[in-house]
Amino acid sequence: MDDKRYLTGLISEGEHQQQDFKYKITDACKLAHSVSAFANTDGGRLLIGVRDDGHLSGVRSEEEIFMMKEAAGAYCSPAAPISFETFHAEGRTIVIATVPVATQKPVKAVDEEGRRRAYIRIADENIVASPVHLRIWHDEASKRGQLYRHGEAEHQVMAALDTDTPLTLSQLVRKAKVGRYQAIAILSRLIRFGLARWVYSDGRFLFQRTDK
Repeated sequence: MDDKRYLTGLISEGEHQQQDFKYKITDACKLAHSVSAFANTDGGRLLIGVRDDGHLSGVRSEEEIFMMKEAAGAYCSPAAPISFETFHAEGRTIVIATVPVATQKPVKAVDEEGRRRAYIRIADENIVASPVHLRIWHDEASKRGQLYRHGEAEHQVMAALDTDTPLTLSQLVRKAKVGRYQAIAILSRLIRFGLARWVYSDGRFLFQRTDK
């Protein structure tokens, strides 16, 4: 398959959970958000030199690859391994940067204010991970919460989640009458054991029992 046909096939998929278009790379900090999001979710690829509408704009490949490496190294912690491939079509150079799923999560990226934040990929957006995601990754890495405990606090959280309307973390804390840190720890276990789930709606993370 020639480069143009291959690129056309990818572009026809549009931007989605595992694919993002980048017209050009001018800010390694912003680019690191995409790297973090892909690494913390399902992995993915960045098509650099492709406009949002799918048209090829092309890049200066060496400069763009250097910027990508800067994003992965200097702006992401731990550094995310990225592979690069260069393609040529319509007289333009397109770089595809492939980001694998991280073996050590979370991969954090420096935001515009210099803070390190973890991102996740939801549909075609890079979203700052919730405290519950951070706790899930922490527990998975430390092998904590391997056994499900069902004490009074867990019972209160499960009862609060027994609603047709998903709750924000703050709403859950108030309804369950437990501390915020405790609610986060319990939600982490419930989600990992498949008893609760999270959804993202209107810019907020919401939580609900899986059987609702």
